[in-house]
Amino acid sequence: MDYLINLTKDNIQQVVDTSMQKMVVLAFWAQQQPESVQMLQTLEHLANSQGGRFILAKVDCETELEIANYFQIQNVPTTLILDKGRPIDGFAGAQSQEQISDLLDKYLPPMWIQEFDDVKQLLAQGELSSEDLTRIAEQLKTIYIDAQQAPEVALVMTDVALQQGLLAEAKGLLARIGLADQDSYYHNLVAKLALAEDAADTPEIRQLQQNLAEQPDNVDAVIILAKALNAAQRNEEALELLFVILQKDMNAADGKIKQVFMEILTAIGQGNALANQYRRKLYTLLY
Repeated sequence: MDYLINLTKDNIQQVVDTSMQKMVVLAFWAQQQPESVQMLQTLEHLANSQGGRFILAKVDCETELEIANYFQIQNVPTTLILDKGRPIDGFAGAQSQEQISDLLDKYLPPMWIQEFDDVKQLLAQGELSSEDLTRIAEQLKTIYIDAQQAPEVALVMTDVALQQGLLAEAKGLLARIGLADQDSYYHNLVAKLALAEDAADTPEIRQLQQNLAEQPDNVDAVIILAKALNAAQRNEEALELLFVILQKDMNAADGKIKQVFMEILTAIGQGNALANQYRRKLYTLLY
């Protein structure tokens, strides 16, 4: 259902049913009453800015007198809040947008819940590009802060990180989930992470890591390992391996370290959060 509707006798039952899951604001107005028209515009603006946080059902009292009589409307504008099929609050006359927002906030869930639901619906559609996933990851970071680090948000952030191939980030997020919140979704993500780590931890990479451990100053061994990590989607490890050297010498190995570092950043993609993070870290060394 759209969140801006004209209430009539034909759809009133549908609206009442909708109020069982989502709060409905009933706006009673009449074209002959300029104050009610202005009030309706204020409510429409608020509904649009809230992006579906509640349903605004507009009742034209000149054409829907029966509905107005049912709710015992004496004057317009009158605004009622409908929850689970019955009016729970409201007011007659005009009020400012700020006053209305304060009233609605008493009954509406926090804004982050609506934004979080929108993100989950988008993820459920599947077939998202890397740019889409990057944008969603950024949205989730904001929601995570607004939600005071709610574990349900952290789990979806983990899911997105796994889809991006950011295994270290996914592992860190899962480590923050308390025992009480380790539900079936959590265990599903733990299994996905384990599979991804197993797939990325190839015998070739283990051998290259051993070679580097035996020859820690061998720059060529660093480059070979970084490229192998990148090929296995272990990009954060690859970039960090190279960045540690760049911190000491920006022109290490005649610029080869920086060249491979930039090649990996380019391969990850312009909008990728990890790539942006390491670009910023590189710029701090340059300037």
